[in-house]
Amino acid sequence: MIEGFHHVAVICGNYARSKAFYTEVLGLSILAETHRAERDSWKLDLALPGGGQIELFSFPAPPDRPDRPEAKGLRHLAFTVADVEAVRDRLEAQGVAVEPIRTDALTGRRFTFFADPDGLPLELYER
Repeated sequence: MIEGFHHVAVICGNYARSKAFYTEVLGLSILAETHRAERDSWKLDLALPGGGQIELFSFPAPPDRPDRPEAKGLRHLAFTVADVEAVRDRLEAQGVAVEPIRTDALTGRRFTFFADPDGLPLELYER
C-alpha cells in the first residue's frame, strides 16, 4: 500500500531563522521557494539526501498547538502511493476517515489526508 516517503511539512515561527537552519546548518538544498502573497506565507521545498523532502512553511503569528489549527512544529507526514483512490478505499474499508481527494495547485498531483490514532495528520500523495 505505502510505497515510500515523500515529505515532512514543518511550520516555523521565524522563516529566516528556520531557512538558515535547514540550509546552512543541515545543508539541505533548496528545490523551490514560493511566496504566497494571499496568505502572507512562504513555502520552501528542501531536498533530503537519498530522496524525500522537507516543506518549510511560514504563516503570520502561528499559534502553538498540539493538534489543529496548523502551527509551529510537525504539520503532517506524507506517504507516496501509486493510486490515491485505491489506498483511500482500502483505509475507509478499515474504518479510517479520509478527507476528500484534492489536487495540489503547485504540482497538479492528487492527495488526501487522514489521521493516526493520536490525531497526527497523515497524507497520501500520488506519484
